[in-house]
Amino acid sequence: MTDAAALPGQPRGGVLSGPATERTVNVLAPNPSAMTLDGTNTWIVAEPDSDLAVVVDPGPLDEGHLRRVIETAEESGRRVALTLLTHGHADHSEGAARFAELTGSAVRALDPALRLGDEGLGHGDVITVGGLELRVIPTPGHTADSLCFHLPADRAVLTGDTVLGRGTTVVAHPDGRLGDYLDSLRRLRSLTVDDGVHTVLPGHGPVLEDAQGAVEYYLAHRAHRLAQVETAVEDGHRTPAEVVAQVYADVDRALWPAAELSVRAQLDYLGEHGLI
Repeated sequence: MTDAAALPGQPRGGVLSGPATERTVNVLAPNPSAMTLDGTNTWIVAEPDSDLAVVVDPGPLDEGHLRRVIETAEESGRRVALTLLTHGHADHSEGAARFAELTGSAVRALDPALRLGDEGLGHGDVITVGGLELRVIPTPGHTADSLCFHLPADRAVLTGDTVLGRGTTVVAHPDGRLGDYLDSLRRLRSLTVDDGVHTVLPGHGPVLEDAQGAVEYYLAHRAHRLAQVETAVEDGHRTPAEVVAQVYADVDRALWPAAELSVRAQLDYLGEHGLI
């Protein structure tokens, strides 16, 4: 879910549908919009020689899409053994229950309300399926339940809505919190520095091949927006709607409701830190 069009300096990438890394294939959901970009990226993840696959974010409740995901896995000789959710927004998770019916797979998520099966997901968890290893990275901020999945073998990270392939993401106030989001971006930056992650496999938009550049861009963008919001308040713009009209004047008005969520999160952050 994005709050702005691509901005100058953002790292660029490619691949909207099909193979992305040695272990990942993207099946693009047919739900394009201003908020979902080209649609939701549903990721099939598997070891090259394995007959088992993990699916990350089955996407909306669209029968055709869910069946395409299964068919894509089966065409490569694989069975879907597990479904994972990066977070609970409907464009990522609404189809999960039906997908579980179709595949017989459990659904694991941070939020207990989204799970189908006994196991949830938490910090430090390592998921292993058919030789595949995915490490759970808590990344709250976009939502409280947001997770990323580190795929060490491909030096990649599946980011859901925490980092997008184009534009910037919404801090979905009040569930999302800006302080948490900034901490999550720093956590992802450490993955790029300490663990050599170079590829971002996002929940929307194209694959980014400069993970460190993408995270640095996001941190700089947030700092810039925060300074703009602080200035707008100093100029007498008190309500979130007034701040949006000032700070996001160059952004498509269709995105202003989403921008207002981020502004509310920014105002809370500035208030908590005694800056306004």
